[in-house]
Amino acid sequence: MTKLLFFPLFAFLFLVPPQNPTTEIDAFWDEMSRTVAEGEFEEYAALYHDDAVLVNGISGESYPIASALDGWKQGFMDTQAGKMKAGVEFRFSKRMHSETTAHDTGIFHYTSQMEGQEPQPIYVHFQGLLVKKDGEWKLVMEYQESMADEEEWDNLKK
Repeated sequence: MTKLLFFPLFAFLFLVPPQNPTTEIDAFWDEMSRTVAEGEFEEYAALYHDDAVLVNGISGESYPIASALDGWKQGFMDTQAGKMKAGVEFRFSKRMHSETTAHDTGIFHYTSQMEGQEPQPIYVHFQGLLVKKDGEWKLVMEYQESMADEEEWDNLKK
């Protein structure tokens, strides 16, 4: 009789598909957007793995994310101080996710607008490689492949 009670539980464990990590990864990209819009530099930087790398296909360079963050910090400070508005959105053309790794390909649309000036939008083809460590998703590699345009952006699903 005891064996019969365990069988349904045992079968259930193998029949239930693993949880789809896409929801968590979507939350990661939403958090990246929020921190940019609010000028939260420390929170933004914390989304990257300590050893993360930025591969810049536009300039033909690759460097530690810490160097990129140094260059981006002023924009966050200006945003937080209200001197600038900034925002970033992500759309994806290909997504490969597991429970602990993710690779997303798509376009990001970044807009900055200094006080009293016109918005400056850019569209960039990118890839993001993430790992889940201690329950948190971290970006390990950001590859900014090439410039994109608004038409390419519009062709990707929201």
